[in-house]
Amino acid sequence: MKRFIVVGLGNFGASVAATLCAAGHDVAAIDTDAERVDQMARKVTRAAVGDGADVRTLKRIGAEDADAAVISTGDDITASALTALVMRDLGIEEVYVKVVSYDHARLIEKIGVTETIFPEHESGMRLAKRIAAHTLLNYVQLSPGFGVQEMAVPEEWIGKTLRDLELPRKHGISVVAVHDLLMDRIQAAPDPDAVLKESDTLLVAGSDEALAQAAGPE
Repeated sequence: MKRFIVVGLGNFGASVAATLCAAGHDVAAIDTDAERVDQMARKVTRAAVGDGADVRTLKRIGAEDADAAVISTGDDITASALTALVMRDLGIEEVYVKVVSYDHARLIEKIGVTETIFPEHESGMRLAKRIAAHTLLNYVQLSPGFGVQEMAVPEEWIGKTLRDLELPRKHGISVVAVHDLLMDRIQAAPDPDAVLKESDTLLVAGSDEALAQAAGPE
């Protein structure tokens, strides 16, 4: 059994704390929100209302003996940085910090934490990989035998440009737009020289037969 301390009991922090405790570990959880602490009290070993950057609060719940700490203080970048510093001062060797942006990650990494976690980015990548396994997505018929289809980028197209692929000539289809799932950004009339990524989906137009051939077997 290991001892963990989790600071911040939003969706991410609460999930981590409850999962670790359910696995048989000693988990101390802290949040400034009393209601969140009350909700977690039965799911962890100890739960306390307090500031995760306050040394006295941390010592009171046994943070000095923790094997690892998980910091999930939402959008408060200053709080996560200060908490990470305090954890290091207490001698906790493994410190994991949830970040909300790449700049946040760069700042936290300079402190020397074990790892930064960007749940939104990781969820986006998992979604992209999952939908890539099912190439054909949404379909809209414009006329008999002709439609517009959203499709994941086939594996053999990843890393290539639309100009490289010559889709109108080779497959009889035209790319109307590219949807970057990670950034949730749609580019109409896409740049023919932009490299296609695993996390992209394509909105393509063509005959039903051409669309099916381009997508390949599901």
